[in-house]
Amino acid sequence: MQAIDQSVFHRQIVKGSLWVFALRIIQQGFNMIRLIILARLLLPDDFGLIGIALLTMSILETFSQTGFQQALIQKKDDIKPYLDTAWSFLVLRGIFLCIFLYFLAPYAAIFFRTPGAVNIIRLVGLAILLQSFSNIGIIYFPKDLEFNKQFLYESSALIVDFTVAVTIALIYKNVWALLLGYLAGNLTRTVMSYLLHPYRPRFIFDFQKAKRLFGFGKWVVSSNILIFFITQGNDILIGRILGVHSLGLYQMANRISNLPATEVTHVISQVTFPTYSKLQDNRQGLKDLYLKVIRIISFIIFPIGGLIFALAPDFTRIFLGEKWMPMVPAVKILSLFGVVRSLGATVGPILYSTGRPNIQAKLSGIQLFFMALIIYPLITKWDITGASWAILLPNVLALFMIVGESKKIVLFQYREILKIILVPATAVLAMSAVIFFIQLRCIPLKAGTIYFFASGIIGAVVYLAFVFIGDKWTGYTLRRDLKAIAVICRS
Repeated sequence: MQAIDQSVFHRQIVKGSLWVFALRIIQQGFNMIRLIILARLLLPDDFGLIGIALLTMSILETFSQTGFQQALIQKKDDIKPYLDTAWSFLVLRGIFLCIFLYFLAPYAAIFFRTPGAVNIIRLVGLAILLQSFSNIGIIYFPKDLEFNKQFLYESSALIVDFTVAVTIALIYKNVWALLLGYLAGNLTRTVMSYLLHPYRPRFIFDFQKAKRLFGFGKWVVSSNILIFFITQGNDILIGRILGVHSLGLYQMANRISNLPATEVTHVISQVTFPTYSKLQDNRQGLKDLYLKVIRIISFIIFPIGGLIFALAPDFTRIFLGEKWMPMVPAVKILSLFGVVRSLGATVGPILYSTGRPNIQAKLSGIQLFFMALIIYPLITKWDITGASWAILLPNVLALFMIVGESKKIVLFQYREILKIILVPATAVLAMSAVIFFIQLRCIPLKAGTIYFFASGIIGAVVYLAFVFIGDKWTGYTLRRDLKAIAVICRS
């Protein structure tokens, strides 16, 4: 880090973060509008069908990962000699998955008792194939903190996906809207990857280079396999035990409650992993940045989780319709999971960037074991509500464990973390209390969108008021961080 100008580096971090946050805000807006439109036009069974196809794809993708992208970002030396080898393996992997999904499709449909999923699964395999040919050169976008280019790459695919899915849904009102939107988005990503980066990959197989990349990547792969079962094991059991209708309800609940958390988590990993990798030999700088990340993330994610928890029934009834109301209890529970998951996501990049992905894999194994003990009885007793508890409780346990491991690396004190989250946690309790009071006193207004948005705005104002009062009294330093970000934005 001595060779890097600190002010320039911090400016890169902030501006890179703002690009990623801008992308995620746009994505969330498009995804939410798309979700509302499609939920009105399609049935839970349609979402369940595409959910089965994507779940089948995710299983194969997870077990065939290489971890090469993460290894390339983490490497301190020049990565260009490794790019062609990494790209060649990724293309072969895409071809294999496409062929395998084609032949697996009938058996997956039998497992989930959904014959109509066969052709959908096969076309999802084509989407994987398209994605596998993407230009490996775009790995430089996150590695060099060039998130403005990442913004163009992702947003173009998002717009195409949205346009195709909504147009087909309006015309045909069936599951093919979801699938063809997904295909169009993947094709756009592949094309844009070559338009935005000049690197042109070639088919080269250097097994020694692949072996060196896999030395780091194997732990990333192990973690991702475990995380897959932790986050999507519920989907497999719900699809198998409760059927496609319940799977559609659960996946919609997961999207609504976890959409903000998923996006924040993605932002965290996209920005902090390459940033921490550059700071891996500067432990004091790593600690200072880590605590600042916790402060900003908790400020953002706590009110989002609180608003989803408090307004879930009204949002579902007003925007999605009565047919989706059975998922409301699951939405409330999963909104808490989203908060816990986002806090835990601040730690994973620390472990990866300091060359210790094995710790993440081991902790994920413990988390999966705990979930495996409780998931079946909870699903059979309380359906999708039980499934939601089965994913929340192990994540709480995992959060405590992973924070303990990160403490050994970053050398912070527990009281430093508690001081950071105390202010937003208190503020979100006050916000929730105000919203519930409004709900009790304003029953005649509950039918309309004015009531819904007024409740959210009042809740947000209460939250901000409590945060900034707490900031002044406790030395939370949030305002100082926000002012520093504002100065960099204006420069």
